Amino acid sequence: MTNPGEATPERLIENGQMRRVPSPKLALFDKLGFLPPELCQDLIALIDRDRRPSTIADSDGDHYFRTSETCDLAADEPAVRDLEERLLALNGIDPAHGEPIQGQRYSAGQEFKAHTDYFEPNGADFEKFCNVAGNRTWTFMIYLNAVDAGGATRFKVLGKTFQPEIGKLVCWNNKRPDGSLNAASLHHGMKVRKGVKYVITKWYREKPWG
Repeated sequence: MTNPGEATPERLIENGQMRRVPSPKLALFDKLGFLPPELCQDLIALIDRDRRPSTIADSDGDHYFRTSETCDLAADEPAVRDLEERLLALNGIDPAHGEPIQGQRYSAGQEFKAHTDYFEPNGADFEKFCNVAGNRTWTFMIYLNAVDAGGATRFKVLGKTFQPEIGKLVCWNNKRPDGSLNAASLHHGMKVRKGVKYVITKWYREKPWG
């Protein structure tokens, strides 16, 4: 039986008509036009209203590792409720296992260097972030706009790169089928060369959030 904090590749393909990257190393999917342009614009406005400098767990002292801005989107916003309903219909993951939706903004020159979304069990911040809800299972990331130049997401281990497009969804399982953490999920939010990039990220956990 599937953990309520996880999706299955079969459900994503059947319910969402998603494309799977042909690799045995990682369950990685994308879907064009997952969100309509109007909803993307509403979410961009929310990000611009509340953005703040992004942070990372287990920092190695590289102050240029993640240079974007971030905001937590309020669950009672109509645009956020709409997004949550669309995600639930797609992935069937128990909403109780979801973190609050985050929005990110990358201006020219900003990036998020190669990283994984799960928390390293031996990391200094593991207990702080995982003692209640456990580690991250799935990541659902949505581009809200096209970018003039740069800003792609590169999965180096797979040799796969996704370009930002309005409403495009990219999602992946941060674990292997045996439940172990999957280092092949390493990905790089590449530097924006021209323009601005807006992204939505929804993470799910092994146990109910909070």
